[in-house]
Amino acid sequence: MIVAIANQKGGVGKTTTAINIAAGLALRGKRTLLIDLDPQANSTMSFLDMQQVSKSTYDVFADAAVTFADVILPSPVANLFIAPSRIALAKLEAKLIGEMDAHFRLKDKLESVRAAYSHIVIDCPPTLGLLTVNALVAATHLLIPIQSSYFALEGTDDLLETIEKVRARPNPALRILGVVITMHDKRTALARDIRLQIQKVFGGKVFKTVITKSVRLEESPAYKESIFTFAPDSTGATEYYSLCEEVIDRA
Repeated sequence: MIVAIANQKGGVGKTTTAINIAAGLALRGKRTLLIDLDPQANSTMSFLDMQQVSKSTYDVFADAAVTFADVILPSPVANLFIAPSRIALAKLEAKLIGEMDAHFRLKDKLESVRAAYSHIVIDCPPTLGLLTVNALVAATHLLIPIQSSYFALEGTDDLLETIEKVRARPNPALRILGVVITMHDKRTALARDIRLQIQKVFGGKVFKTVITKSVRLEESPAYKESIFTFAPDSTGATEYYSLCEEVIDRA
């Protein structure tokens, strides 16, 4: 199972969702690979010291001789491994312009390590550029985090259009695993209305689990921990535990 976590809007809890789903699966004994495709490298920095990173996903894309086995590092979480990112990824699109296999690089490179992991989670950048398209071409499933804010559904049409283009040719098997509502403030009427609106648009694709706003979730990456070890009794840990169960059940 290869899950791309994508939304071209920034600040929707995409990386928080990626790191905690990956950690949650690993803590359940699932051998899990977290691939960081965001040049900001926030998923990487949530588990690793950047001084540990000599090669990154940029090298996998840009150098035919570099494989995922050359860049993957173990994380402090048992069963969780990281394919780290670096800011150099921001230069990748310009480098690969005109390359015939540009959209298939990730899928092709993953073949050599795919069998070693039961679950692969891909943290995509907040754009619909080459890196996100590579993730969609390689993935078996897509998980979309949407913040329950006023502009929640802005740009969703562009994302869905991109998904359909990917399904039309390079990856017809791609499935939407689900939509998770994030950073939800259940105290406000607006957030409740937005939640209903998201459910109206996506129907049964919306996960039952809703991720509420949480200071603990914001703090945990700074301590290089998932929410499960940083604040195991917190609401965020309970919610992401529940979301992991839904992910496993829907796969």
